[in-house]
Amino acid sequence: MHYLITGGAGFMGINLIRYLLARGAQVTSYDIAPFSFPEADRVRVLTGDIRDATLHADAMQGVDVVVHCAAALPLFSPAEIASTEIEGTRALLVSAQAAGIDRFVHISSTAVYGVPDHHPIMETDPLVGVGPYGAAKIGAEAACESARAQGLCVPVLRPKSFVGPERLGVFELLYGFAADGHNFPVLGRGNNRYQLLDVEDLCQAVELCATGPRPTVNDTFNVGAARFGTLRESFQAVLDRAGFGKRVVSLPAGPAIMALRLLEALHLSPVYKWVYATAATESFVSIDKITHLLGFAPRFSNEDALIRNFDWYVAHRDSIRSAVGVTHRVAWKKGALSLARFVL
Repeated sequence: MHYLITGGAGFMGINLIRYLLARGAQVTSYDIAPFSFPEADRVRVLTGDIRDATLHADAMQGVDVVVHCAAALPLFSPAEIASTEIEGTRALLVSAQAAGIDRFVHISSTAVYGVPDHHPIMETDPLVGVGPYGAAKIGAEAACESARAQGLCVPVLRPKSFVGPERLGVFELLYGFAADGHNFPVLGRGNNRYQLLDVEDLCQAVELCATGPRPTVNDTFNVGAARFGTLRESFQAVLDRAGFGKRVVSLPAGPAIMALRLLEALHLSPVYKWVYATAATESFVSIDKITHLLGFAPRFSNEDALIRNFDWYVAHRDSIRSAVGVTHRVAWKKGALSLARFVL
């Protein structure tokens, strides 16, 4: 099969490309960022903006399945997020239909659920996006529903926050504190159950949607780890891996959230609303639907996924230290949070 991966140079994209290449697939990467990976000679690379519909026909030539991973993440401007998530997705769906492509796998997010008042979260629960990113993901899903109604097979995946090789972003805060021998803070006691996801397990879910029976996969599915505990347990596993004997430290949730809200407003913190609004609460989805209908079988627990990502971080820290930006593959500018390590 020939897959078109939008956002192929991103964290999700490169992991999915490696996963598919290992299984004998052909791959085209379509990303605004350059594809600077060793796999470049095994991949057809198209560099460009997904919103540029003049590039779509070339991108989709000979393609069997589109996997839409490209996104403007929460640190982008609201206008850029809406334009990329909603208009970019809609344009790709139209082009896929015009090219005669039968299957379009859309990577959404559990951010579409906002801050729920119950758990586990089901696919049928209301969509209440928090912030521009959550709202835009809901808009992108609406475009997918429209294309589905017109006959395109559009599996939609709503993954929990996923980690693994190449992942930095907000998780680099944890890895940096651990690698430098500092304690790490959590909002509240940290005893809230919090589900994550390993990127390789997300790749498995994509493959199931790309190859499964059309009537079955043409639906919306939550994706998350099957084995997970509390946020304190997950973070402590990374600190233990670092080997400095450091511990997770509790911060009073109310005052800490107020401080993070202020720092966000002043552009002095990379931690955005959906992160601090959910970090002290239960956060897990039901994966019964994808497990029962598609045979999804996640391999990695929360702790497995974080430790796998941390080991990659330690091995590559010298080469990634200077890169700062707003994507998942680079560290985010820490602002005032960089001072926390001096008191922890």
